[in-house]
Amino acid sequence: MRPPFGRRPSIATVLLVMTVAALVLPLSGLWILRLYESALIRQTESELIAQAGVVAAFYRDAWRRAGGKAEALGPPVDPAWTRPPGFDPPWTPRFASLDLAEDPILPPAPDPVPAAATDPAAAVAGSTLGPILREAQRITLAGMRVTDHQGVVVASTGEEMGLSLARQDEVRRALAGEAASVLRERTSHDRPGQERIGYRSVSDSPAVPDRSRSVRVFTAQPVLDDGRVVGVVVVSRTPRSIADTLYGKRWHLAGLAVLLLVSVGVLARLGTVAIARPLRAVTGLAKRTADGERGVMVPLPRPVVREVAELSDALTRMARTLEERADYIRDFAAHVSHEFKTPLTTIRGTVELLRDHIDSMPREDRDRFLANMDAEAGRLSRLVRRLLELARADVMTVTDDVVTDAVPVAARLAERHGADASLPASLPVAIGQESLESVLANLIENARHHAGADARVTVTLRTEGEQAILRVADDGPGISPANADRVFVPFFTTARERSGTGLGLTIARGLVEAHGGSIALLPSERGALFEVALRRVRASS
Repeated sequence: MRPPFGRRPSIATVLLVMTVAALVLPLSGLWILRLYESALIRQTESELIAQAGVVAAFYRDAWRRAGGKAEALGPPVDPAWTRPPGFDPPWTPRFASLDLAEDPILPPAPDPVPAAATDPAAAVAGSTLGPILREAQRITLAGMRVTDHQGVVVASTGEEMGLSLARQDEVRRALAGEAASVLRERTSHDRPGQERIGYRSVSDSPAVPDRSRSVRVFTAQPVLDDGRVVGVVVVSRTPRSIADTLYGKRWHLAGLAVLLLVSVGVLARLGTVAIARPLRAVTGLAKRTADGERGVMVPLPRPVVREVAELSDALTRMARTLEERADYIRDFAAHVSHEFKTPLTTIRGTVELLRDHIDSMPREDRDRFLANMDAEAGRLSRLVRRLLELARADVMTVTDDVVTDAVPVAARLAERHGADASLPASLPVAIGQESLESVLANLIENARHHAGADARVTVTLRTEGEQAILRVADDGPGISPANADRVFVPFFTTARERSGTGLGLTIARGLVEAHGGSIALLPSERGALFEVALRRVRASS
């Protein structure tokens, strides 16, 4: 029984897994870097939100002390961000939401434009807040601007005082009461200490290669008093670069690199264990078998991949078949030499006897010796013919379209050998006519040789499912249990004195099996009973 291979992975699967793993390892590193880059941006946004919240609280207090009146600014707003789920008033936390993979990177902010006069209370509050913002910038490295309720800058770390930021999208949304954070392209002026932080200039230089350094995070926080927007705090900063962050994590990254190298080594080891080592083992066994050692080719224990298991099993079966064939040829040669030796010895001895005594030998003795020579020559002729038939049966190739009606062949041979026949009207079988004649003739002749000339031989033909069953039975003494297992062995015969060669049943078995059928000796109450099963061919096919 052939071992199952379906549950083992194929070489293609193992190589594919190894290739995918080799690709995933660096790609996963890039993916992790990408996630870390987004994490840096969110960290920057969180810091800016916290700074904007503090500045907004200071500005609202200064604006109130400067005489600002919220009820004079129009109807109140009720933005959704002031009602976060899971928090009750007065708590209004704001969380970072930017994602480098999903949020668009907007162009640099439009240039501020001149504006009308600002709210006097906002101007006074901004004048007190400006020095504080510039002092804080030295630590936070963030650009900070505060506008009144119309978007006019009243406090800044740059030079936008008195200009309007209302055209800037995040500022416009904040003036409507909505807190907003965006990503914008970074320009050469987006550095602490430079004027007009975050706005386009004719001297803008190309973006920095590090993507997290090529963008700038802007967050706009509306300043609310009694539900009304009294101003906007705009804070912006470039996130920390990945290069700086990775340098700080250099020892962790070194450990990751070692892990990747170990992973590659494990994959290489897996390839060796799964493919290379088993193939070397199979090759070594095959070489020993080629050098003449017997019984060394055995299936590999627990091969990993399916192809190696199949190769090992196929080579084992091939080596076993070759050894069996070699044994068969050796035994066959011994039998042939024995079968040829007896008649040749008889012929040689008779020739020497006639050469020495032919002149003085009586005619009756001479004729008897010549008859013995003729009988032995006939035996050699039959033996050679049988050997040729056996060779043809062993190398026969059969096509699927070979069909013969077994009824007329069986009827003709039964009549020729004086056998009884019980046959249907027609029964096409998958075997050539010449082969069917040889099989049936050998079975009938075998019955005559062993059961005797007076024995009754019966040929029957019937159908059984998809098979045609041909039986040849006789009422002779039968075959003893000791000989029943040897009847199909080449040169085995119990009728050698009646010119039996011991090849007839061997030839019949070879022809039947070559056509996909089977032949067997069945138990019988009297005599011998041989059954041949062949594939039945229906008339429609």
